[in-house]
Amino acid sequence: MTKKSVVSEAQEIQLAIELIQLGARLQLLESEVSLSRERLIKLYKELKGMSPPKGMLPFSTDWFLTWQPNIHASLYINIYKFLVEYAGATGIEAVMKAYKLYLEQMPPAAGEEPLLSLTRAWTLVRFFQGNMLQLAPCSKCQGKYVVNALDLNNDYQCGLCHMPSRAGKTRKAKDAAALAAA
Repeated sequence: MTKKSVVSEAQEIQLAIELIQLGARLQLLESEVSLSRERLIKLYKELKGMSPPKGMLPFSTDWFLTWQPNIHASLYINIYKFLVEYAGATGIEAVMKAYKLYLEQMPPAAGEEPLLSLTRAWTLVRFFQGNMLQLAPCSKCQGKYVVNALDLNNDYQCGLCHMPSRAGKTRKAKDAAALAAA
């Protein structure tokens, strides 16, 4: 092995560790890191104390267009685009940096997972690169939100300016309100 390949492998391991710590699924790791699947599974088990979750990655743009996920996805993609355009970030590094900034702005509640996982953030970037999703300005607040690229978005209103009638009326919100009242 040459010194270059040793450094490269060490960098790949470090990248894999950072991705796993941020919550990356195995499929994301396999796409972005050149380590073998077996090595990635072993590394995941060492760091998380369990096997990586099984199952397919999200493959539909629909999740990003629903009310609350849309707000989080829009925040994330705006951070990502800013880092790419003005900070020179690229590739998986841009995805990770934007995700860390997203988590600073939208930290999950204690014991909860973030609404937007790293894997969903990575998928969102891929949907933008594939021109399946794009940003459209809200006709009221002028913020830029994730929309389906094939929809007509001339008079788009975001989920904050035009909140759905059931927004915030989840069972979890009801339980929290009941607990606060007690």
